[in-house]
Amino acid sequence: MIELPISYQEIQKAHELISPYIHKTPILTSESVNEIAGCELYFKCENFQKIGAFKARGGVNAVMSLPEAQRQNGVVTHSSGNHAQAIALAAKMAGVPAYIVMPKTAPEVKKKAVAGYGAQITFCEPTQQSREENATRIQEETGATFISPYNDYSVITGQATCAKELLAEQQDLDIVIAPVGGGGLLAGTALTCHYTQPKIEVYAGEPEGAQDTYLSMQKGEITKVEKPSSIADGLLASMGDKNFGIIKHLVKDILVVTDEEIVEAMRLIWERMKIIIEPSCAVPVAALLKYKAPFQGKKVGVILTGGNVDLAKLPF
Repeated sequence: MIELPISYQEIQKAHELISPYIHKTPILTSESVNEIAGCELYFKCENFQKIGAFKARGGVNAVMSLPEAQRQNGVVTHSSGNHAQAIALAAKMAGVPAYIVMPKTAPEVKKKAVAGYGAQITFCEPTQQSREENATRIQEETGATFISPYNDYSVITGQATCAKELLAEQQDLDIVIAPVGGGGLLAGTALTCHYTQPKIEVYAGEPEGAQDTYLSMQKGEITKVEKPSSIADGLLASMGDKNFGIIKHLVKDILVVTDEEIVEAMRLIWERMKIIIEPSCAVPVAALLKYKAPFQGKKVGVILTGGNVDLAKLPF
């Protein structure tokens, strides 16, 4: 038996803690998308979540779990957008300062949203090093608590509540698929499936230009991609060691897709389901359309992670 760092009791406790602050998002289906995919798809629509993304779950859990005294100096993080919004919103709800480091290349829609929640934004170069250096400096200056976008057990535990809601409502799934970037959502999803319905196979979609999780799974150790690039801007983060410790044991496979395939899947969901999803969110859809064999005739839960699209820069 593997030793897992998060118990199901902790996931339940996180769900109770964050439920007053988040939306219980709907599960939608589409006959026409099912026909194209050759399987029964159940979409958990986190694009309807507060801040327009699942990251509200982990952000709220991380901030609200901090002891009162520690919270007072505020929280600091680095993020290209959705986690930034999650921490900014959670800090606003908790009445504490939020210091957010964002790459200056982040989508305008995400920059505006973070500012709208009253966070103090510091713009940085679009590299992991620049993000981390700025966050460390702010942490030292303010005494704020750093909350990693994904490599943090309280964030992972919060993200695990998404699959918890999905499986409570749709109890006969064979497979659950999510996108993977830093790995917080995938690790949380895998934990929930493992604890509640261990027969479910967990897959992830990953962009070809940022396929560090795929490479890490092949080698059995964290393998970085030097300059990740993809239209899926939310999935460019490097895999966290805390997440990988969970993912390597509990996830069946990582399926790699191109930017063209991501755009095609995004367009399909917009057209057939009339809902807005962002490129990162389309990655698992692209994966199950590309690699059809494992999904044929199965009941598949798909986590639609977010809908924060810059409408001035649509890829189609």
